[in-house]
Amino acid sequence: MSTTPTRPPTVRQPTVRTQEEIAARVKALEAIMIEKGIMTTEAVDRLAEIYENEVGPQLGAAVVAKAWTDPDFRERLLRDGTATCRELGIGGLQGEDMVVVENTDTVHNVIVCTLCSCYPWPVLGLPPNWYKGPQYRSRIVREPRKVLREDFELDLPESVEVRVWDSSSEMRYWVLPLRPAGTEGMDEQALAALVTRDSMIGTGVVPAP
Repeated sequence: MSTTPTRPPTVRQPTVRTQEEIAARVKALEAIMIEKGIMTTEAVDRLAEIYENEVGPQLGAAVVAKAWTDPDFRERLLRDGTATCRELGIGGLQGEDMVVVENTDTVHNVIVCTLCSCYPWPVLGLPPNWYKGPQYRSRIVREPRKVLREDFELDLPESVEVRVWDSSSEMRYWVLPLRPAGTEGMDEQALAALVTRDSMIGTGVVPAP
């Protein structure tokens, strides 16, 4: 009896787009939604304002700076991230259950969501495209040092333990980065200006001034 050979299933590779291509697609979608009456230009402007000024990494940076300068606040933040951020008026959608993990001289934390892209929006803003990509989500769990070194140019010494935290819709992690040397005399505003989004995800560190 003859059989017909079957072909292996075709695996489609994810399309990698440049930031310019993504921006162009977003603008096109925005124009279509406004044209069809789904959204107004005022609504689009308000949404942009929210993520520029009311929600985003600048708010997380302010929390980090306060934790660096106020030991009692830092202790509360590590014990209950959601409630402590609320002390500064920071919270809301996608930030209902936040857990803050602290980097030290011997431990470096990095955040991922292996299922989708769960992420603490109130303190970090919208998740970057790479955070949502299947490559980061799968590889950072298996080989975190290699991913940090090759994809983010963060080469950690072997003496530093790397811990990977998997966020979910029930619990969203973010990182309290290590305060860099040479910042002892800086105030909260100046410290916050040093803090980057990637340092609060764990794919970067806060640079020294």
